[in-house]
Amino acid sequence: MTGYVRVVDAVNYRIGRVMMWGLFVMMGILLWSSISKTFFLPSLWTLEMAQFAMVTYYIMGGPYSLQMGSNVRMDLFYHNWNNRKKAWFDAFTVFFLLIYLGVLIWGGVGSTAYSLGYWGDAPFSYFWGLITGAEEVGRLERSSTAWRPYAWPIKSIMVIGFFLMLLQAISELFKDIARIRGNEIGVTRT
Repeated sequence: MTGYVRVVDAVNYRIGRVMMWGLFVMMGILLWSSISKTFFLPSLWTLEMAQFAMVTYYIMGGPYSLQMGSNVRMDLFYHNWNNRKKAWFDAFTVFFLLIYLGVLIWGGVGSTAYSLGYWGDAPFSYFWGLITGAEEVGRLERSSTAWRPYAWPIKSIMVIGFFLMLLQAISELFKDIARIRGNEIGVTRT
């Protein structure tokens, strides 16, 4: 458990620190949008690119937020509890998060497969077929806007972010189990 927590926490910590700069990327895109609309011809790509940057910032930063404990929590009673009781409650409630993330990953993989031109009902085997060469990429899904970007890159980022969140939720469960036993495990940061 300790090794798993250290690896997952380290990966999500580094990705989260990089994603913090994503806010500046989005601001740059929106700044360019304002400048191009004022002084030049408006750019077609800026609105959707800002949305894609925001989705990436939010989804890929989620595991970092969970790790840092900065997620929103209703703590009417929680803040008065001792650490052991908090760990029991968190260990119980993380199962609901795991189910939710499993559903998101299942739907995200299906949607990503659809964006790559797969219309069947077995998206996981489709991706395995892509890896082994048994399947091919079909007609790629595009947005219906004037810019018409491909949908698979942002859908892939979402699935990766959901998967990293799932790994982080399991890491948090392991930390709660250790706290219940009277131990502390985690990553030391410099």
